[in-house]
Amino acid sequence: MPNFTWDISPIAVAFPKDYLLTVVGAIATLMLVFGLIKKQSDMSIFGLFLLCISIGANYILPDEIGIRYYSLLFVGVFLGGYALLNWQIQRGGGPVETAGDFIVYGVLGVLIGSRLGHVLFYDLDKAIDDPLWVLQIWTGGLASHGAVVGLIVAMWLFTKTRGVPFLEGADRFSFSAALGATLVRVGNFFNSEIVGRIVEDQSWGVRFPRSAYDQGLLEAPLRYPTQLFEVALGLGVLFSLWLTDRLLGKEKRPRGALISVFFLTYFAGRFTVEFWKEYQTLETTSVLTMGQYLSIPGFIIGVVGLIWSLQAKAPVGWHEKQQGNKEETSPARPAYDPDVESVLDGDDEEEEVNAEAPSETETQEGNTDADASLEDEPAR
Repeated sequence: MPNFTWDISPIAVAFPKDYLLTVVGAIATLMLVFGLIKKQSDMSIFGLFLLCISIGANYILPDEIGIRYYSLLFVGVFLGGYALLNWQIQRGGGPVETAGDFIVYGVLGVLIGSRLGHVLFYDLDKAIDDPLWVLQIWTGGLASHGAVVGLIVAMWLFTKTRGVPFLEGADRFSFSAALGATLVRVGNFFNSEIVGRIVEDQSWGVRFPRSAYDQGLLEAPLRYPTQLFEVALGLGVLFSLWLTDRLLGKEKRPRGALISVFFLTYFAGRFTVEFWKEYQTLETTSVLTMGQYLSIPGFIIGVVGLIWSLQAKAPVGWHEKQQGNKEETSPARPAYDPDVESVLDGDDEEEEVNAEAPSETETQEGNTDADASLEDEPAR
């Protein structure tokens, strides 16, 4: 059986922090200025946020910054995710710049959600003892379940501002999410983290002498390469989404089907891989791992969502509702009044009412005849 040792440094390149902060600050300033000039509020807000982060990071970052392979792969997550989202939105009839605008929401959703997810589910005690550690993302500690929640919130906020149904945006983003889940696990492999449990008979596997579990040992034990298992899982989810999209007729598919397939396949796979993954918290006495407990709700959402989607058969299409657009905004309907019911019912009924009503001349003639008859009639 194959086995090898993974003992490569996770640091791709190192340089003084001043270089990094100067580049980040320059990019943030350009985004802020460009966003203000072009009146793109999303870009200007993100530029201001990034500028504040770069200023605050000057007091937190060490003097020398090491760029990890994990970070470079994260860049690939955002670039690849943008390309897939742009493909889906444009195919659905959306404008070209929409996917680029979502990057602001997506970056914040992934970073905040994944970090808070790790803190809450895996390292709460450490966060309580050292609150500043929560901000030190470069030291590691990002939870994929938290990233999913963060992206859900980000997509909800984004689609709400655009007037697009949430499930429409979630469907379009499902391919990007699957790609992200794949590349992140490649980064975990480079970092020698999220390792598998020890292979009992030591007949095959991977040695991770740099992992937190095996540092200092004379010889690291062979472990299941669960990071690679999840890379295969991510590729399988991507294929499932492509196949589902094709079988359901692409833009003829029902809304909610793609994101439901993502939840169903990804969390079913995550639940399975956890049987070979090393415990990340003190849960050796538990029947299931923390990752499995967190995967169960996602799997149920996928099953229920897919059934609902196939039954509801809501049509898809990226149609944004611009505020203030008179063509897309219907006028407010007046309150119901029985005296003006004919007016509310439409022009046709109004014409019928006018046709039945006597003309002004006829009314005057009728009044004259009535007065004459009253004069002829004797008083009583």
